[in-house]
Amino acid sequence: MENIISEITENTFQYNPSASEKADKMVMGHRGASSIAPENTLAAFQLAEDNNVPWIEVDVGMLGDGTVVICHDATLDRCSDHNGLLCDKIVTDLDDIDAGAWFGLDFVGERIPTLVDLILFTNETGMNLNLEIKSGSDKAATDRLIDGIIRDINHHWQGGQQLLLSSFNYLLLAEVKRRAPEISLGCLFKSPLPVDWLTSMQYVGAEFVHPNDKGLTEPQVKAMTDAGYSVNVWTVNSLARANQLYNWGVAGICSDIPQQFPPCYRN
Repeated sequence: MENIISEITENTFQYNPSASEKADKMVMGHRGASSIAPENTLAAFQLAEDNNVPWIEVDVGMLGDGTVVICHDATLDRCSDHNGLLCDKIVTDLDDIDAGAWFGLDFVGERIPTLVDLILFTNETGMNLNLEIKSGSDKAATDRLIDGIIRDINHHWQGGQQLLLSSFNYLLLAEVKRRAPEISLGCLFKSPLPVDWLTSMQYVGAEFVHPNDKGLTEPQVKAMTDAGYSVNVWTVNSLARANQLYNWGVAGICSDIPQQFPPCYRN
């Protein structure tokens, strides 16, 4: 097979893709440009934009007052100067929470953004957005989160950029499809890829399949593309592996180092 990208080392790759190959391949910044800025902050999103990364993947959760925010964990401990549960906070608490100092002095004062903050950023920049919806076992809380996400999208999304919602919770995604059928959906899968992945895709009515990179094989990717799905793989921080996946037919790579990918995948 002719390489889309001719990979030489783990850190750089030279490329000469055709116009058609470039058109359907992209890189997605995992939680923004998270190798050079604190994850899931506006600083990380801006650095992705500065490096012409076309997509960002972010995580959404909810505060106790119903505000939808961008945060991976259920607690504040790992990525801020505060401790405790996210759901115990309200929007006015965000002003006192530093979500950047843990990463470096250049990011002191970064805040946890709300979903509205992020939507306004993408409206301005045209950056495409993959929202990964975090959920627990509490169905009422999950329903409130879905309501909040759809509310913020309906009120603030201007529609010039692309939007994708993804989750490991297929019941949640099916409910999103019922309430907002115009929104594109992606099913996330852990490794090893479950044998019934296609059943989950069909149940949700998803357009995108998002498998974990670990252990992913070329026949599995072929089965996904043959079934008519676009494949976005997470989380790939080896450029050699990215090259291999693109050649297998993967459309998108979610990476902590999107700024290191060739410019043709960052347009």
